[in-house]
Amino acid sequence: MDLELRHLKTVRAIAEAGSLTRAATALGLAQPALSAQLKRIERALGGELFRRGRDGVRATALGELVLDRARVVLPALCELQEEAVRFARAGAGGYRLGGTHGPLLGGLVDRIARAEPGVPVTTHTSWSEREIAGGVAEGRLDFALIGVCGESAPPEPGRLAWLEVARDPVYVMLAADHPLAGRREVGLAELAAEAWTDVPGDGCFGDCFAAACVRAGFAPLCVYETDTASCVHLVQVGRAVGLCRATFPATPGLVTRPLAGTPLVWRHLLGWHPAAGAAGRAAAVLEHARAAHTEALARAASPAT
Repeated sequence: MDLELRHLKTVRAIAEAGSLTRAATALGLAQPALSAQLKRIERALGGELFRRGRDGVRATALGELVLDRARVVLPALCELQEEAVRFARAGAGGYRLGGTHGPLLGGLVDRIARAEPGVPVTTHTSWSEREIAGGVAEGRLDFALIGVCGESAPPEPGRLAWLEVARDPVYVMLAADHPLAGRREVGLAELAAEAWTDVPGDGCFGDCFAAACVRAGFAPLCVYETDTASCVHLVQVGRAVGLCRATFPATPGLVTRPLAGTPLVWRHLLGWHPAAGAAGRAAAVLEHARAAHTEALARAASPAT
């Protein structure tokens, strides 16, 4: 006979009750049935678990060993079951979205709210793609909307399912009065004398940008990693040029232009846990995210007002 969790529960019940009679009552069994079950468990474990006496039963050394393990295993199993139920049911009444900086998360929220009025939608943002993906893997979020550089693998590849929302060339942000602002595209080498600004991330984009600069024949003078608002300000006042996504919205005082030859590519991805309750809505969320991307591109191409 293989030992099962119900057998550990039986052993624990006998130890807590202190007698087979009281344990049988607690378990809803007849005492002869419980005694027979205990004998089968003892045979499976290779020895007596309890010594019988006039005052009830007392655990043997082997019984104490089994009880010590049961006190660890049973609560852990109960916690696992409760967590699994919470995970499977998570998001059933709404959407918990996580995303990094950028306009797509707002667009996704807007489209879901329009399609499902009254359904709660919550968001969590972070510069860290790994943090967002970890939130989905651990059941705190339903969907992750992040970006990765080029063909890089997204975080949590073994735990989450990922699909591509869109793929864009990386753009450069220039002050509206920059000498190259009137060009349709800008060569990376033409910006060799510039300082740069970009938002932080924990992927490989920084390394890929440095490598692209080396291929263009220079090394960046400096890169200011800061929040989006500060990046915009640094570009507007001519302190730096910035790297941005093609979906970056039109903004007064600056222009965005593609880099000639597309030396850098950004992939927008949607991720979710295949075993979570929200997985059944992934196709619909992906459709919304792709539509939000199309809308963001249209807004980015419109003149700033």
